[in-house]
Amino acid sequence: MMLSELGRREEALEVAREAVEIYHELARNRPDAFQPNLALSLTNLGKTLSELGRREEALEAAREAVEIYRELARNCPDAFQPNLALSLNNLGMMLSELGRREGALEAAREAVEIYRELARNCPDAFQPALAMSLNNCGLGLSELGRQEEALEAAREAIEIYRELSRSRPEAFLPNLALGLTNLGKMLSDLGRGEEAFKVSREAVKIDRELVHTHPEAFLPTLAMSLTIFGKVLSELGRRKEAFKTAREAVEVYRDLARTRRDAFQPNLAMSLTNLGKMLSELGRREEALEAAREAVEIDRDLARKRPDAFLPNLALSLNNLGKMFSDLGRLEEAFEVLQEAALSLLPFFEHYPQVFFNLMRVIFRNYHEFSKQAGRQPDPELIAKISTIFESL
Repeated sequence: MMLSELGRREEALEVAREAVEIYHELARNRPDAFQPNLALSLTNLGKTLSELGRREEALEAAREAVEIYRELARNCPDAFQPNLALSLNNLGMMLSELGRREGALEAAREAVEIYRELARNCPDAFQPALAMSLNNCGLGLSELGRQEEALEAAREAIEIYRELSRSRPEAFLPNLALGLTNLGKMLSDLGRGEEAFKVSREAVKIDRELVHTHPEAFLPTLAMSLTIFGKVLSELGRRKEAFKTAREAVEVYRDLARTRRDAFQPNLAMSLTNLGKMLSELGRREEALEAAREAVEIDRDLARKRPDAFLPNLALSLNNLGKMFSDLGRLEEAFEVLQEAALSLLPFFEHYPQVFFNLMRVIFRNYHEFSKQAGRQPDPELIAKISTIFESL
C-alpha cells in the first residue's frame, strides 16, 4: 500500500519529489528512454500535492506531465495516446479544484475524445477509461451549470459500466456504483428527487453486496454512497430514513478511521456534519449540536496539522456548528463561531474566490445575521475584505 493511501502524505510527497528529480536528470541525458518515466512521476507528484491542498504546485506538475505526454503521443500515438488522455483527466481535476472550470472541462473533453477514438479500435481495452473520462466530463459540466449535458455524459458512463459489469462484475460493479452515486447527486441537484432516489438506492445496494465479499476494499465507497443517499432522502422529506442512513455512514467512517486515522478522519468529520443536519431537521437539536461539535474538533485538529488542505473544511463545519447554536438560542456562541469560520476561509477566498464563493456567501450571510441576533458588532476589517472580493467578482 502506498504512503499516500495510508494518509502519510508528507512522506509520500518527499518520495514523489525525489522520483521527479531523478527522472528529470535522467531525461536530460536520455530523453527517449526516460521522458515517459518523468511524466508518470510528475503525475504522481501532482496527485500528492493536491491531497495536501497545494493546488497551484499540483497544477504545475500536472501541466508538465500533459506537455510531455502530448509530445510523446505526437511521435508515437499508439503507445502514448492513452497516457495523454489519463494525464488530461488529472489536469482537469486540478483545474477544477482551483475553480478554473472552463479549463477543466476542456481537458476532460479532450480526454473523452481520445478515449472514444481508442475505444472504437480496441473496445475491451478502452471502454472502461472512456466511461471514467465521461464521468469526469459530467462532473465538469455540472459545475458549470450545464446540467442536462452533465446528465447525458453521466448516463453514457453508466451504460458502459453496466455493460462491462455484466461480463466482469467483480471488476466493474464498483465503477457502476460510483457512477450511480454521481448521477444521483446530479439528479438531486436538479430537484429530480424521485429519480435521484432510485439511482442512489441502486448504488447503495451494489456497494453493500461488494462489502459483503470484500469489506476492507469497499467500505469507503459504501460510506460515500450512503452519504449521498441520505441527502437525497432528506430532500424528499424522508427525514427518519435520512437520519438512519447518515448515522450508518458515520459508523462506517468511524470504524475506518480507527485503523486508518489520517486517511479517514476528514470523511468522518464530513459525515458527522451531515448527521448533525439530519438530527436538526428531526428537532433533536442537542444531539445535532453534539455531532457538529465533534466534526469541528476533528477538522480543527486536521487544520492544525495541514492548514492548506483543511482550513476550508473547518470553516464549513464551524458554519454548521454556528447554525446549531443559533437554533438553540445560544446567540453569542453562534456569532463567535461564525466569525472564526469567516476568518478561517478568508485566505482561501482571497486566493481562489471562484472556488470558495458559495461557501463564503453562506458564511458571510450567517455572520451578519448572527451578529444582529446577538447584538454584536461584526469585525469591520473582516467585513471590508470579504465585501471587496465579492464586489470584484
